[in-house]
Amino acid sequence: MVAVESHPQLTLISGPAGGGKSRWAEHLAMVSGRPVVYLATGPLLPEDSSWQQRLDRHRRRRPGNWDCREVEGELSRELLLLDRQQIALVDSLGTWVAAWLEASPESWQQHCRDLLAALEATPAALLLVCEEIGWGVVPPTAAGSRFRDRLAPLQQDISRRCDRSWLVLQGRALDLGALGVPVPADP
Repeated sequence: MVAVESHPQLTLISGPAGGGKSRWAEHLAMVSGRPVVYLATGPLLPEDSSWQQRLDRHRRRRPGNWDCREVEGELSRELLLLDRQQIALVDSLGTWVAAWLEASPESWQQHCRDLLAALEATPAALLLVCEEIGWGVVPPTAAGSRFRDRLAPLQQDISRRCDRSWLVLQGRALDLGALGVPVPADP
């Protein structure tokens, strides 16, 4: 078993939809031995039955003693409310990006700066779930391209700050720190 050991620690868990990244993050949270705070960034969307089914699957998997907070786009603020003994599981960065998809470029950059500052300032260990994008089809819509263009650089920026990084696909978790080397950042 893999346990989260150092404190604080920042771990990124990424992968395609349905690959198991949330289950792996939940496993890491469970074996950490710390009180878990689950920060859900997705919208509630009560009128969307398929979204509600997805939320229900996630809720059924979580232990009852986990503190679950529906934070939607207010992730930065919630990270600053955590304490040293906790581990927070953020699920997911992609739905956080989607919450700010209509923000102007300047506002988006401010949200990113706020998030990065909150990630550094929180005393809690963090598990960040993030969708992998761009593994095939170029998005055919402006909103899809904007999502890709916002999530990809944010994911790389956060990854450079992480103590651990996992790629989860086909139900397998790969430790990217042990298997790869970082790509140099843009100058």
